Amino acid sequence: MPSPASGATTYTLLTEPDQGLQPIYNLLSSAKKSIDMTMYELSDTQVTAILTTAAGNGLTVRVILDQNNEKANNTTAYNTLAAGKVQVHWANPVYACTHQKTITIDAATSAIMTLNLTPEDYATTRDFAVITNDAADVAAIETTFNADFLNAAITPPTGDNLVWSPTNARAALTTLIEGATKTLLISQEEFDDTGLQTLVEAALRRGVAVTLAQENLNGAYSSVLNSLKAAGAAIAIYSSKTGYYIHAKTVLADYGTPQASLFVGSENFSTDSLNDNRELGLVFNDAACIQGVYTAITADYNNGTKF
Repeated sequence: MPSPASGATTYTLLTEPDQGLQPIYNLLSSAKKSIDMTMYELSDTQVTAILTTAAGNGLTVRVILDQNNEKANNTTAYNTLAAGKVQVHWANPVYACTHQKTITIDAATSAIMTLNLTPEDYATTRDFAVITNDAADVAAIETTFNADFLNAAITPPTGDNLVWSPTNARAALTTLIEGATKTLLISQEEFDDTGLQTLVEAALRRGVAVTLAQENLNGAYSSVLNSLKAAGAAIAIYSSKTGYYIHAKTVLADYGTPQASLFVGSENFSTDSLNDNRELGLVFNDAACIQGVYTAITADYNNGTKF
């Protein structure tokens, strides 16, 4: 990443699978003092090597890994990190799962991601990461990490842009969807939350054009999609576990207008994701990030199977 001017807040969008993981490896390798990572799934040995090298060089490296859903898949990484002087912690079991995917470098720069660090998915999975130095957001992420690392109760501070589950995610997404006046462009892996379904249908009724790129493996969300289609949504689906896969969780409201706003994060449109998991995303309005998500998700819609 280019070094920002002093005091300037920057956002960099990584679009996967287009850009590959080298920007994430570079971010991790750039750390001078500390690395804090919360990760739902970690099996990338290049990542664990960077982390253990950093810890061996005297940096403070702390990692939280999900255990409620992914303990078996995360155990190899956990053991490798623990053997390599990394402070590694199984996530607080009070959450249904810790689905957050965040990396913070030197308490100054955070990557808020939709992707897991699982190489088997890299080549075929639509995902995004937003890398930012927004001081209030990074401080809030670190405050929450410090609590989560100790299994301490916390209502996460929201900084300037943050969307946390299980605290403010539903409210933040409600505000974003209800505020749309012209368009909503959405990508989702999961869509079973009736509250969000109701909000999207209400947007359609007030004349908002809704375009959705949706993973629908085994028809899991067809009932919701039928309702949305009947209400006027334009929907394209993907349905292969081994082919191209929509894993990104994004909402882009009013693209091309001055009030355009973008959500990117780990939260799916599922009740568990909003109410029960530890998750993190952000709602913001950086023009380059908006353009990047619009281009990618529009292409996914155009290339998908019309529902």
